[in-house]
Amino acid sequence: MATARPPLHVLIAAPRGFCAGVDRAIQIVELALERFGAPVYVRHEIVHNRFVVDRLRSLGAVFVDELDEVPDDRPVVFSAHGVPKSVPEAAAGRSLNYLDATCPLVSKVHRQAERLIAEGRHILFIGHAGHPEVIGTFGQVPPGSMTLVETVEDVADLALPDGNLAFLTQTTLSVDDTAAVVTALQARFPTIKAPKSEDICYATSNRQAAVKAIAPRCERMLVIGAPNSSNSLRLAEVAQRMGVPAKLIERATDIDWDWVGTPASLGVTAGASAPELLVREVLDALAARFAVTEEIADHRPENMVFKLPRELVA
Repeated sequence: MATARPPLHVLIAAPRGFCAGVDRAIQIVELALERFGAPVYVRHEIVHNRFVVDRLRSLGAVFVDELDEVPDDRPVVFSAHGVPKSVPEAAAGRSLNYLDATCPLVSKVHRQAERLIAEGRHILFIGHAGHPEVIGTFGQVPPGSMTLVETVEDVADLALPDGNLAFLTQTTLSVDDTAAVVTALQARFPTIKAPKSEDICYATSNRQAAVKAIAPRCERMLVIGAPNSSNSLRLAEVAQRMGVPAKLIERATDIDWDWVGTPASLGVTAGASAPELLVREVLDALAARFAVTEEIADHRPENMVFKLPRELVA
């Protein structure tokens, strides 16, 4: 006689998964493959998700670390995280056919950085060292004109005079952590210039808010996303800070069933680079072990769409 499956109420965060910038970047690679045929080269992972990268690779995308790995006669796509100015300059110097899939919200930060430097300001950039978006943003301005700030503690160590300072932020940060760093910067440097609008992107903010909305009703939370995805890591942190044990997984096969245990309720969300089919895969895996009831907790509907490059839609 089959053992009855224990009941489990699954709260599915919304919004979750793909944001407009990720969707646009993936479409750029797909359309480039249609337009130019395989192979199409991509500098770095187009987005931080192994499943997405592997699927595009199966269609004919070739992922490389540096531009010198791209043949002269093939197109190359720059990732959604943005690249230093030196990269498109080098591509143009070789007459490469290149397509820039940088998220428009990241490009907005790049333009802000250029304007602030033109005003004669030094920029304090809130972000994570080594992240591709940080590398790309630092590459928009002259060396030495921007300083990285990662934590509130870093603010106390800054040896800069007040006056002619400004701050910008990486788009995929923790909303709460960033607010604390900004507060510390403004206390230390009262005349520091703030950006006109929030640099943390709408998708990052919305996904963190959606986790906060369901966390009080969850005993555990699964976050679907890559370990190198900043926005996915932040989602797990948000849940944990609210007292909800959370695990970051790439897909259903990564679920640690001993860790899951037999909770009465469990939350599921996905980072901005994780496709919805991976969410469905996790829900199906849960349904195979539990008598699942699903609830989509729609926190804030999204309808953002970014335009594709003209050369791919003409």
